[in-house]
Formats: sequence, C-alpha cells, structure tokens
Amino acid sequence: MSNNIKELMKKYNIRLTKSLGQNFLIDNNIVRKIVDSARIGSGDLVIEVGSGIGNMTSEIAQRAGKVIAIEIDRRLIGALTENMKSFDNVHIINNDILKLDIKRDILSIEDNESSGFVPEHIKVVANLPYYITTPIIMKFLEETEDIDMLVLMVQKEVADRMVAKPGGKDYGMLSVAVQYYSTPEKIFDVPPGCFVPPPEVHSTVIRLDINKEPPVKVDDKEMFFKVVKAAFGQRRKTLVNALYNSGCFNFGKDKIKLILESLGISENLRGETLTITQFAQLANSFSREDC
Repeated sequence: MSNNIKELMKKYNIRLTKSLGQNFLIDNNIVRKIVDSARIGSGDLVIEVGSGIGNMTSEIAQRAGKVIAIEIDRRLIGALTENMKSFDNVHIINNDILKLDIKRDILSIEDNESSGFVPEHIKVVANLPYYITTPIIMKFLEETEDIDMLVLMVQKEVADRMVAKPGGKDYGMLSVAVQYYSTPEKIFDVPPGCFVPPPEVHSTVIRLDINKEPPVKVDDKEMFFKVVKAAFGQRRKTLVNALYNSGCFNFGKDKIKLILESLGISENLRGETLTITQFAQLANSFSREDC
C-alpha cells in the first residue's frame, strides 16, 4: 500500500466496511492501466463511482477536464477531499449512486457551475462493489443516452456474462442487455492481491462502448426486455414453456408455437440459444395487447 493511502487511512481512522463491498485498489500500475483503458482526455467529463479516498480519482483528474467523484461512505469524504485538494476540476458527491438521478443530480452539476467547461465526451470509471454491480451498470445504461463509455472493474464471472455469446452457460439476460446498449470488451484481469483487503474473487476490467444505435431494430423496448426476461426466467425449460410459464402473456402455448414457427425458431430451443436479433424478432411479434 502506498504511504499516502496508509497515512490518510490512519489520519481519518478509516476501517473498511465489508457490507459496502469496500476493497481499495492499491496497485498504481493497475490504476494507470484502468485510466488508460478509458482513453481520457482534457475534453472529457468523467464520473467515478466508488472513489474511496481518491487513489484512482487523482489519476483521472490529471487527464480529464472534469471529474465527478461519487462516494457513498461519509467516513471517507474527509480523506478524499484532502487527497483532491490540489485539483480544481474534481466535484465530490457523498451519496448512493443508486439513489441519484444521473441527469438531474450528476450531469446537471456542470450546468450549475461557472467553469464554462463543456464536455466533448462523458465517461464512467468505477471499481464497483461486487454485490450491486448489475444494478449500477443497468442504471447508467438505461437512464441516459449522454454517456459514451463505461470502464468498470467487476467480478470476473460478471465480465464473462457481459461478453457471453448465445449457447453458453454465461449467456443470460445481463448479456443481452449489455450488448443491446453497448459493445463490451474485456480489457485485463486483476488478481486479489492488488486490493486491500484482498477480495475472495478475481476481478476483470471491462470497457463498454455505448452504441449510438441499438444493434437490432426493436419496436417496443419494454416488450423486448420482457421477452428476454421471460425466456431466461426458467433456463431449463424450452422457450415455449418459459414464455408461457412467465405469466407475462395472455395467450396459450399454441400461439407461441405459431409465432416461433413463423420466425423459423424451433419450439424446442431454450432461451439461452437465441441471438439478440432473434429476441428482437420475437418481441416485435408481440403487441401490448398480448400482455
């Protein structure tokens, strides 16, 4: 652990909280590799989630035009503030990211300040708490179209699920959702020894380049995700049974079979074998009246 981190933790009597999934990244080489992966430039506004005491925040602040550092644990704010005192481009928010409205509470900050900085790109960089990784990812993907990229440290198994292709055990609703909104790419793995305390799992840095347009044409996005959720709701069931048993649709198996037949999809397939294109075709075959 660097002397600066040690001194700040001692000065502010910081004890990491397991319930918040706190694991400080202490390997500065890894920190630089993560920030490199985000391709941060002076025209970028970077939102960092889980800033801790600012080990990665300072690296980001040296490159970005503006940094919004979000940290839920108020015990860390004093150390984070001290660590950022030499930067005038860092705005700290002490709150739970899941309780914030991204547009109102985060992206509007720059509008309310007099710096005159207008971001060319908006990026998210985060070492996410593993127990709430998926809700945070989906929040950024669903709430705004303004973000260009997310670079995230996540549990390796979660990264595997995000990039998974149809037919494998890792392919699921998260795979489809992430690949609908973005183009995910695993960048590198990070061993437990790079953190304090070391987590019990290996980690992966993954980059999500946000799609300007979805990769498939979807008539009704809500229907699309309802079909995807139903298909993966009972992974061991055939697609017909999974859709029927989901209770999302007000018609019988015969109609589901007819729709699948019209799309050239075997009724004996399972949801985990369908491509995003096939999910879109299936969702486009249903209407709001069918639910």
